[in-house]
Amino acid sequence: MTKFFRDFMRDESGAAAAEYALILAIVGAGIAGAAFYLGGAISTSITGTANEITGCTTGGTAPASGTC
Repeated sequence: MTKFFRDFMRDESGAAAAEYALILAIVGAGIAGAAFYLGGAISTSITGTANEITGCTTGGTAPASGTC
């Protein structure tokens, strides 16, 4: 029985799996953060483009470029 506990305490096979899980969690959080930021940037860009097009087609104010 003591041999079992001694071998169990020296066994490090699960440590590698835990390290890989931690790396995966960090990388996943980074990807989620980048996707959130990129989604906001794309939304802002599309909204700005829609406002420029609407201003030209409805005779509203000139867009930032000055031409339609």
